[in-house]
Amino acid sequence: MSHGTLFIVSAPSGAGKSSLLHAALVEAPEELQLSVSHTTRAPRPGEEDGLHYNFTTTGEFKRDIEQDQFLEYAKVFDHYYGTSEIWVRETLKYGNDVILEIDWQGAALVRKKIPDAVSIFILPPSQAALKERLSKRGQDSDEVIQRRLRDAAEDMSHYDQYDYLIINDQFDHAKQDLKAIFTVQRLKTHNQTQKHDKLLKQLVAESA
Repeated sequence: MSHGTLFIVSAPSGAGKSSLLHAALVEAPEELQLSVSHTTRAPRPGEEDGLHYNFTTTGEFKRDIEQDQFLEYAKVFDHYYGTSEIWVRETLKYGNDVILEIDWQGAALVRKKIPDAVSIFILPPSQAALKERLSKRGQDSDEVIQRRLRDAAEDMSHYDQYDYLIINDQFDHAKQDLKAIFTVQRLKTHNQTQKHDKLLKQLVAESA
């Protein structure tokens, strides 16, 4: 049985990471799945439990930390976020690719546990574009937006720790770049060998 690839996708808040991922997944094979993180923050308008996040309480989250349930977890903007290690490893085991939408700190933790993970960093085309995108959300106060911009500068300084870098200037182009990374990873000889083991053995035997 083939083993799936773990993709790590990170970006500063407002770079368009979530929009790009969801647009790419609409056109992606069903074997590519987005991990649903656990979080203690309240749902935003339109978000559904189990679909966008697994919403939980701080008490429940800390209990799961004590039981070592997370592949990674972090406290961001006063709320906890974490990735279920059991779900990720089981999904990869059955040949499905998994995408983790996490920050650079979580990415560093995941790389230590799963060194062959493929990492992608998404950047905005400019600071001005980042500020405009954050403001257009209409979900945060000016104070929160300024804090997000300060934190974004720190986040973006870690881009060189990733395997791939995408500049989200033109959305459709960035989406195609993201899809290309997912595709090229599946076409690597090691992954194709696992997936088409019987066919390859047959072809080699018949040509001998």
